[in-house]
Amino acid sequence: MITLVERVLPARLGTGFRWLLASSWLTNLGDGVAAAAGPLLIATLTRDPLLISLSALVGWAPPLLFGLYAGVLSDRYNRRRIVLVANTVRAVLLAALVALMVTGTVTVATALVALTLRSIAEVFADNATATLTPMMVGKDDLVIANARLGTAFITLNQLAGPPIGAALFGLGLTWPFAAQLLLVVAAIVLVSRITLPPHGRQADDPVMPDTVRELVAGFSWTIQHAAVRTLALTILIFNFTFGAAWSVLVLYTQEQLGLGAMGFGLMTTIGGIGGLIGTGLYGAITRRVSLGALMRIGLIIETFTHLGLALTHSPWVAGSIFLAFGAHAFIWGTTSVTVRQRAVPRELQGRVGSVNTVCVYAGLVVGSLIGGVLATRFGVAAPFWFAFAGSAVFVVLLWRQLMLIAHDD
Repeated sequence: MITLVERVLPARLGTGFRWLLASSWLTNLGDGVAAAAGPLLIATLTRDPLLISLSALVGWAPPLLFGLYAGVLSDRYNRRRIVLVANTVRAVLLAALVALMVTGTVTVATALVALTLRSIAEVFADNATATLTPMMVGKDDLVIANARLGTAFITLNQLAGPPIGAALFGLGLTWPFAAQLLLVVAAIVLVSRITLPPHGRQADDPVMPDTVRELVAGFSWTIQHAAVRTLALTILIFNFTFGAAWSVLVLYTQEQLGLGAMGFGLMTTIGGIGGLIGTGLYGAITRRVSLGALMRIGLIIETFTHLGLALTHSPWVAGSIFLAFGAHAFIWGTTSVTVRQRAVPRELQGRVGSVNTVCVYAGLVVGSLIGGVLATRFGVAAPFWFAFAGSAVFVVLLWRQLMLIAHDD
């Protein structure tokens, strides 16, 4: 009889991947705890709206500013060592923040600085971690490996982490940050057990690294590879539309759905449950549907998600839409990562992955600005109409190209 462990983590994935997955579970839980605790800490220290908004800024600005350089380092040096160093820096920063809170000397400025530096270290850790899976798992098993990693993000980062972080914060300011510190330290121990094949620049290589040249090489490869270029463009454009709609989700749930202050949390939780459903169905779906077809179906679902939310005023209908969207988000996200990892050479995984990261956050930032302007002038439904129209046009324009994305080589 096949054991539950074998079903979830087949032995062919290797012991090293099991260490990596366990580390990912721990860091995702810690990041979810911090996602709630960080803003709560700043809101406790000040009621200035501008300063409070900076607690959100420190989350998305570092990937946009440092993502490309993180990719260069991941391709240049030992990736496991980068993960260990970056997570050690995170642990030191968390320990310093906890010490400031215990001694009663924490201020808004020191908290923001610590949270920002922690987010920067996280960029380097996440980029290098994302390159480890294709080094440890065969191409045919990347689908299941990425599905297991995605499950950790859905269940621990999005569902379990934030409420745990809020609950710990209610017990005392230091508890959530101390908890994340312990989780990061445990993740460091797990990653230290991983063995990787040789990669990156060797220590005795006499050639001086040229960061600009290496960045250009990553961009050039992405632009010249039709499938990966289309994937990056798709992610960029659909994050314009997604960012526009989701930037006003708090107001949408209150004003259009009439759910009050708890509505936003309720809808995001339903979306997370949808992600879990997508997790359970992903293996069966990918055995029956090609990755290219999944890309097409997913973008159609996302397009009509915006239309449905623009039209409805019913919390029940909106909840059903969020459930379906959560499943789509997991399936499409896991598929896109798998497609990229299969296509990109090992020595370029970090840089091409960082181009993808920049596309994600550039789209979200610009989309959020568009959504804010539209909602201010035309109401909270306007960003969803914009997202529907923009997504529909883009799906039509890229319909034929989407089938070319799912290359196995």
